[in-house]
Amino acid sequence: MTVSAAQTDAFYREALEHGTVWAVRDEGGFPAPATPEGRAMPFWSLQSRAQTIVESVPAYHGFEAVPIPLTDWRSRWLPGLERDGVQVGLNWSGLAATGYDLPPADVERNLSAREVSG
Repeated sequence: MTVSAAQTDAFYREALEHGTVWAVRDEGGFPAPATPEGRAMPFWSLQSRAQTIVESVPAYHGFEAVPIPLTDWRSRWLPGLERDGVQVGLNWSGLAATGYDLPPADVERNLSAREVSG
């Protein structure tokens, strides 16, 4: 399993377990940087994961980790990202803050499937 695949698996498991996802923001709002596949907004399943990116990736210095209740994220954020054509970055990690970026509808399907099987 690749690092990105392991991080994605952890995202679903931890987000469902804790009922929260984490984003980062600064005075300009929430970042949605360009990726090879288009724009993606990153989210993390634990505060510590988001905080590690803020502390170790220069592009995210000055950002703060903010919690989003999973129910709000699923009912408001994912549909909004889908409407805007923005992918969901799952547990980006490493010095370049990279990982899998998925369409919001796929993220919701994957969360729902894990709820049923979990």
